[in-house]
Amino acid sequence: MAREKPGLTPEERAALTEAEVLRTLEAFPEPDRTLALRLHALIQRCAPGLSPRLWYGMPAYAWKGKVLCFFQPAHKFKTRYATLGFTDLAQLDEGTFWPVAFAAKALGQEEEEKVRQLLRKALGEGLEEA
Repeated sequence: MAREKPGLTPEERAALTEAEVLRTLEAFPEPDRTLALRLHALIQRCAPGLSPRLWYGMPAYAWKGKVLCFFQPAHKFKTRYATLGFTDLAQLDEGTFWPVAFAAKALGQEEEEKVRQLLRKALGEGLEEA
């Protein structure tokens, strides 16, 4: 894992970690591969402050070192859909009951906008679109 390599700069570690994430995404069978790669590109584009990493072997995106959101591929859990989930770090609160995981079978323009809205809300003031 990239974090364990001594003598690397933080930038070099980040590049290695992102390379690990991309290798993992590329290894997914379809349709998880396409969905995960599109989601990865979207998150990198609209929330560049999030750092990609592997979390329990799945792609995740951290804010200030803590995982904010993650992708669960359908094939790994033998489900009919993939999942975009958020940890308790995400500021998605709506009263006393709110969703923190979203089923995904495809990622079109409408779904991309929903992900942008979720990231904006999850990060509060921390979202910087690139």
